[in-house]
Amino acid sequence: MAVFTTVTEAELAAWLGDYSLGQLLGLQGIASGIENTNYFVTTSNGRFVLTLFEKLSVDELPFYLNLMAHLARHGIPCPNPVANRFNQFLGTLKGKPACIVSRLSGKSITKPGNAQCAVIGAMLGQMHIAGQSFSQVMPNPRGSAWRAATAPQVRPFLDAAQAALLDNEIALQSRRGWTHLPQGVIHADLFRDNVLLEENRVGGLIDFYFACSDALLYDVAITVNDWCMNADCSLDANRAQAFLRAYNAARPLLDSERDAWPLMLRAAALRFWLSRLYDMYLPRDGELIHAHDPRHFERILKNHITLTNTVWL
Repeated sequence: MAVFTTVTEAELAAWLGDYSLGQLLGLQGIASGIENTNYFVTTSNGRFVLTLFEKLSVDELPFYLNLMAHLARHGIPCPNPVANRFNQFLGTLKGKPACIVSRLSGKSITKPGNAQCAVIGAMLGQMHIAGQSFSQVMPNPRGSAWRAATAPQVRPFLDAAQAALLDNEIALQSRRGWTHLPQGVIHADLFRDNVLLEENRVGGLIDFYFACSDALLYDVAITVNDWCMNADCSLDANRAQAFLRAYNAARPLLDSERDAWPLMLRAAALRFWLSRLYDMYLPRDGELIHAHDPRHFERILKNHITLTNTVWL
C-alpha cells in the first residue's frame, strides 16, 4: 500500500455521494507498500480503506473484489468491499479504478512467536478451504512468464555471482511444474504487514491484490518465508513446524506436497527477490514509496539452496 495519486477531502466527499457511508470525517494516506494508492477513511458510519488501483485494469479487478466478498461471507476476516448505489464494488476516482472496503481491527507484528505462526497457519488453511468454492480464476501474474520477462531487465544491475544465481534458479524452476499439486485461490503476499493480529487472534488478512489461482503449497511457502525466518534469513524450525502443523490440521497436506516443499520454498524466495530487484532499480514515481531491500530474499534463497534438511511436519 502507498500513495501515488493524491486525493483531497473535497474530492473524496464528492465521490462518497454514491455510497451510504455517512459524512466524511477523516482522510489519511497509507505510506507502506508499492502497488496501489491507499487511504484510511473515517466517516460517521465507521472506518474504511480507500484504494485507487495504479496497475490493475478494470477487467482484472472484479476477481479481487469478488474474492474478498466471497471469503468474508465464509467467515475469513478480510476486507469486505462496499457497494455503491449502483450495486457495484468498483468506481472511478481521479481517473483511476477505486473501491472502498471495511477497515479491520488489530495491528501487524514484526517478531512473531510460535503461537502467532500457528494462528496464521490455521487461518491460511481455512482461507484455502473457503476459496475452493470461489468460481473465478486468475492465472498467476508473477509466474514463469513473468520471471522470464523480468530477469533480463534486472540482470544489468547484478554482479556476476548474482546473475548466475538468478539464471540458474529460473532455469531450475522452469523445468518444474506444480499443476499436479492441489490448486486454488491463493493470497500470494501474506507477509506480516498484511496480517492484523489482536494478541493471538487474527483480526484481518489484507491486501489481496496479488491473489491468484495457483498451487496452494506456493502460498504456504510464501507465508513461511516471511513469518518463520531468523535474523540471518535462515528458516526457524520451531516456528515453521508450528505453522505447518496448524495449516495441516485445517487442510491436510499430501505426500506430493511434501516432495515439492524444498523447491517450493525456493520458488517463493525467487519470486520476491526478483520483484524487489525490479522495484529497487526500476521504480515508479510516487509520493510515498518504500522499496524493500532485495538482498533479504537473495539470502533466503541461498539458505534454501544450501539447506540439507528442510523443515517439515
